[in-house]
Amino acid sequence: MSDQNNSLPLSKLGAMLDRTQKGTNTRAFHGLNRQNALMTLAGAAILILLLFRIQNVIAEAGYSADTWVRFVFSGLIIGGMYALVAIGYTLVYGILSMINFAHGDVMMLGSFGGYFVLVACQNISVGMGTLLNTYPILSLLAAFLVGMGISALMGFLLEKIAYRPLRNASRLAPLISAIGASTFIEVATQLMFGVQRREYPNPDLLTRGAGWTVMVGGNPVVLTYTGVFSLALSFILMVALYLFVQHTRLGKAMRAVSQDRNTAALMGIDVNKTISQAFILSGVLAGAAGVMWGVHNGLINYYLGFLPGSKAFTAAVLGGIGNIPGAMLGGMFLGMIESVGPAALGIDFQLKDVLAFSILILVLIFRPSGLLGEALSKEKV
Repeated sequence: MSDQNNSLPLSKLGAMLDRTQKGTNTRAFHGLNRQNALMTLAGAAILILLLFRIQNVIAEAGYSADTWVRFVFSGLIIGGMYALVAIGYTLVYGILSMINFAHGDVMMLGSFGGYFVLVACQNISVGMGTLLNTYPILSLLAAFLVGMGISALMGFLLEKIAYRPLRNASRLAPLISAIGASTFIEVATQLMFGVQRREYPNPDLLTRGAGWTVMVGGNPVVLTYTGVFSLALSFILMVALYLFVQHTRLGKAMRAVSQDRNTAALMGIDVNKTISQAFILSGVLAGAAGVMWGVHNGLINYYLGFLPGSKAFTAAVLGGIGNIPGAMLGGMFLGMIESVGPAALGIDFQLKDVLAFSILILVLIFRPSGLLGEALSKEKV
């Protein structure tokens, strides 16, 4: 009898707890909706203000049509390089959920590798000229192969030495290790090669500043050989990487490991080998970007990788970290913002770096998942 009397209050208490929980969930849901609505309104207001500012600047006709074309062309070139480095960030994050902050320095090492090959080709006499100008395509191919190979080797060593021992540690430990690895690479490069800037010895085929001239609005616009070469090669490498990840066995293995590492191991995939290969692949792309940076911009030093690496990380977040097409889109978009943004907003061009990192802050506030969204498995989310 006492059990029956006690069961009624318990059942009522359970029902009351259920109703309280449902009420709490409903209030939290409505609160989240209000917060999202406010964030959407704030983002729309900022966008409207920016568009209004851009419209006023363009209406003032401070720049002619040919100048805008130069800005766009420059943005596409630098954006392609950012995209290649950003893909490296996104490959590693997609598999390990960590940011390889030493990736910009991997790009810098690739740039130095290509530089020393081109210097050697410049100093080797062939007939009446040098190897660099007698066989320019062969010299450039050797520079890219060496630069990409050095960066790939550094990517492999970073994963093996700095990250693999910390794979099961807290997420803060690999981050600190990445910062330490970045500092080590920069200081070691400084000690080996000095602090002075070095000029990239391009072959005559890619003379900096020279190019094809097109008329825009009655004014000449030079499409530089180095710019067209870098832009075309960037697109080729991005398309090749996307097809590689989508259609090759290694690409499928990397996608499987990024989704669920344990299940991938049960299916016979060598997880450690796949992760190492992802670091090698990201290093190859960073090395190519480093050589292109030297060929197009002309000057390199030990600190080269810091700003491009930071901006490539911004591009990866902008497109959607872990999302390869997002990294490509983010890199191109960031390059355009950096090149066209100061002119469109009517601000000093020295503020282009401020503008780039302001974009990162805005993306993290209003759309943390990026333009195309993060490519993460449910387990990682």
